[in-house]
Amino acid sequence: MRIHKLYIVLGLLIALGVFFELTAHADESNESTQITFSKPVQIPGQVLPAGTYLLERADSNDPNIVQILSVDRRVLLATLFTVRAERREATGATAITLAEETAGKPDVLVKWFYPGRTSGHEFVYPQQQEQEIAQARQETFVGNELISSSTGTGE
Repeated sequence: MRIHKLYIVLGLLIALGVFFELTAHADESNESTQITFSKPVQIPGQVLPAGTYLLERADSNDPNIVQILSVDRRVLLATLFTVRAERREATGATAITLAEETAGKPDVLVKWFYPGRTSGHEFVYPQQQEQEIAQARQETFVGNELISSSTGTGE
């Protein structure tokens, strides 16, 4: 009888361990990322005031739809279409690319990469604005650190 109880307890511990392993990685499937902007940032269709937001994939079946939510998840601020973006090397922290707009306008969120991935999301803007973004100075941040800056790349 003791052996049966031991197997039951052991089985429950293994099942519990598997459950905790799955929940610990739950955010990785939707790439949920908390980002804080110190100044307003433009996204397609609107400007986000300075603050903290959650970016995440809206649907695991369609990697090209991204949602931006309030940090407490109570308010859906935007559902946006993206196209796949690639980079040479993955980083251990979130990477974003911002395009510098003309004086008086907020910077534009161009790309977002989840930590550890070489493919990410490039936000889709109207054609005229896409051309302006391609000619603008772009800065890429990994975590809180500026890692590259380019002007008029045309990419």
